[in-house]
Amino acid sequence: MNKTYHRLRGLIAAVALLLCAPAPAQDASPMDRSVAQGKYLVDVGNCSSCHTQPGAAPFSGGVRFNSPFGVIYSSNITPDRGTGIGSWSAEDLRRAMHEGVAAGGRRLFPAFPYTSFTKVTDADVRAIYAYLRTVKPVRYSPPANGLLFSQRWALTAWNSLYFEEDRFSSNAAQSAQWNRGAYLVEGLGHCGACHTPRNALMAEAADKALEGGVLEERVAPGKFRRWSAVNLTSAKAGLASWSVDALAKYLQTGYSARAGTFGPMNEVIVNGLMNLTPQDARAMAVYLKSLPGREYSGERVSPDQIKAGEPIYKKRCEKCHLGSGRGGTFTGPPVAGSAVVQSDDPASLINIILYGAEAPEDVALGGWEKMKPYGDVLDDAQVAAVSNYVRGSWGNRARPVGTAEVAQQR
Repeated sequence: MNKTYHRLRGLIAAVALLLCAPAPAQDASPMDRSVAQGKYLVDVGNCSSCHTQPGAAPFSGGVRFNSPFGVIYSSNITPDRGTGIGSWSAEDLRRAMHEGVAAGGRRLFPAFPYTSFTKVTDADVRAIYAYLRTVKPVRYSPPANGLLFSQRWALTAWNSLYFEEDRFSSNAAQSAQWNRGAYLVEGLGHCGACHTPRNALMAEAADKALEGGVLEERVAPGKFRRWSAVNLTSAKAGLASWSVDALAKYLQTGYSARAGTFGPMNEVIVNGLMNLTPQDARAMAVYLKSLPGREYSGERVSPDQIKAGEPIYKKRCEKCHLGSGRGGTFTGPPVAGSAVVQSDDPASLINIILYGAEAPEDVALGGWEKMKPYGDVLDDAQVAAVSNYVRGSWGNRARPVGTAEVAQQR
């Protein structure tokens, strides 16, 4: 009787637990999984920065890009049928990303980086399409492009010279982690679009991949200036002083002991790379750190130029960056070994001296003090002098900065 009672009570308790427990989560449908994957890919690819104006509806286009051939505006990629891509099929998007051809056969300008997106897998393109179909449609037509050579037939010739449709191919000699990083950096991340030098016809120089590039971006409301994108190879003027851990942290947070985000990288970090999984951030870092780099062998800052800039550095910069150039945990980032400081084009270094550095609200730069602008404190010759001091000290190797280059950035 007693055993029967206890068994019955145990059965009742078990039934009660089953009745009160929450229902097991249902597996997401294939479409839901595809949409979620597409959103991740769109985020990591930083599509928002290029297709969303400040304060405007997401992906509605109209972002302005300055080029040597004139102004170009990004397109509306919301599913609006009249002004966006609502009438596009999945195949239309695939062809745009892989071949640079829009629905209807219109050729796209390579400001849309199909030269990188061509490496993205068909499956990932389908996921991107599935996600973009869920975005709120917005009826908006961007301004007309102001390109000097707006005849799109010329793109056929450009493509024949500089573009070949491709897909990412794994390197069997490398790890799965390395290959994942290569896929993200070379394809969806399109890092080469900014970090690779371009020729006179704005094609990426394949023999100098990721060795540093230039772009035009806003420095203040209504003001656009030249910026330099750093060397991402393992050269001393690039990422030689970075560890894989520091680089992975920077990619995902915008901050590491080596540097903090500023300028055009702010949007790349906040709208794109912050969405990386830790695994993907590390994979990208592993791949980038594996890239060999050519060491700088050109003209270097002279001892006299270093001496001329030293008093300005001691008065204005040493408090945060220290006499060693190594910076401090609670003061500022290192300038010794800095890729920004040693960039062949000094535009970003000049900009940060003139305009300061504003990190996004979503990025915490540890205990560093905010870099204030010195544009109203230092004249062009002084900015050039202190630039030369940091570009020629502590083993840094870079060419001298001229006063005229500073004047251009004002």
